[in-house]
Amino acid sequence: MTRSPLRPTASTVTHLASGRTPSAGRLAALLLALLAGLLTLAAPSTPARAGAGTDPVGVWPLTPRPAVVHPFDPPDSAYGTGHRGVDLAARPSQAVRTALSGRVVFAGRIAGRGVVVVGHGTTRTTYEPVAASVAVGTVLAAGDAVGSLELAGSHCFPQACLHWGWLAGQVYLDPLRLVGAGPVRLLPLWRDLPTPQVRPWGVPAGRPGAAGRW
Repeated sequence: MTRSPLRPTASTVTHLASGRTPSAGRLAALLLALLAGLLTLAAPSTPARAGAGTDPVGVWPLTPRPAVVHPFDPPDSAYGTGHRGVDLAARPSQAVRTALSGRVVFAGRIAGRGVVVVGHGTTRTTYEPVAASVAVGTVLAAGDAVGSLELAGSHCFPQACLHWGWLAGQVYLDPLRLVGAGPVRLLPLWRDLPTPQVRPWGVPAGRPGAAGRW
C-alpha cells in the first residue's frame, strides 16, 4: 500500500484501517480541503480599518461657549483669499485656553498682533490676538489658559473676537471639528472647476480687490 505524502485525515485513517483505498474523487476532495486550510494559515491578517471619527476631542478656547462670528472658509490656492480658521465672539481681556493638550511652540507678536501656537504632535492650534501668559516649551493640558484676548488686531474690530486656527503641516483644517461643531459640507461636482475672477471697478488687473482674512 502506497503512503500518501500528505498528513492523513480521520477519514483517510478510517479507509486505511478498513483496508480500502480512497477513491480518486474522495482523495481530490481531501486534497482541496487540506490546500484551503494551508492557504488560510498562510494568509496575513487584515488590520481593522480606523473608524471615521479620527479627530481628537478638544474643548472650546473660550468659556462660556462662544458664538461663531466667521466660519472656516479655506482658500482655493495657497495664496488665495479665504478664512483660514474661525472667529469666535469674545470680550477684551477674556481668558483664552488651548483646545487640546500640547506644548507651546510660539508665543509672541507677529506684525504687532499677539499670537500663541500650541503643538499637538502632528497638528497645532493658533490663537490671536492674544497677550501670552505662557512661554515656549510650556506643557499644557486641554483647557489651560494661554493668555488674554486683545482688542488690537481683532478680525472683528471694533468688536473683539478670537481667531482660532488648526493646521496639519501647511494644511489648514476647520478647528470646529475639535469640538464637534464643524459642518459637513457636500461639495457639488463643479467645485473643482475654475471659477471666473470678477475684478471690482477701479482695481488693477492681477490684484485682489480686498485682503482676505487669515
